[in-house]
Amino acid sequence: MGRDELDPGRVSRTLEELGRASRGPGRVYLTGGACALLIGWRNATLDVDLRLDPEPEGAFEAIRRLKDQLSVNIELASPQDFLPELPGWRDRSIWIARHGSVDFFHYDFYAQALAKLERGHDRDRGDVQAMVERGLVEPLKLAALFDEIEAALIRYPSVDPDRLKRSVRALAGGHVDA
Repeated sequence: MGRDELDPGRVSRTLEELGRASRGPGRVYLTGGACALLIGWRNATLDVDLRLDPEPEGAFEAIRRLKDQLSVNIELASPQDFLPELPGWRDRSIWIARHGSVDFFHYDFYAQALAKLERGHDRDRGDVQAMVERGLVEPLKLAALFDEIEAALIRYPSVDPDRLKRSVRALAGGHVDA
């Protein structure tokens, strides 16, 4: 079934309903377009990408119901599905709200930026630029975090480590030793 584009209000309502419907405490991390909407550099997105960590009891049942009830695409996806987990990502994740006993966060923007640079689509590059412009990502710190996970990229055969490294270095403006 096709779904409508989401605006910030529909994303917020999805979070409220998910928190209300969950039967226990937990954390939900938003990634991608939902973050862009709530922060304000995009007007619409097609889905809400989430990571449940720790998973609130009843969250999967609530997601299944809300997808139809609210006509929203909800996907379980985060940067660590595509790249090594960045050290300290939870500490850098930005709190959004609490609904019921569930806390909602923007997933670490440094991890999101690396995943977007790896994918490399025009919209992704624009999102990374928006993160930098809003002070959510500092390019030199992003390069340092990349250095911490670079050796682990061997476990992600679909990633071209050299291309990703060039993208990170280009964003850092050449201020990092190659």
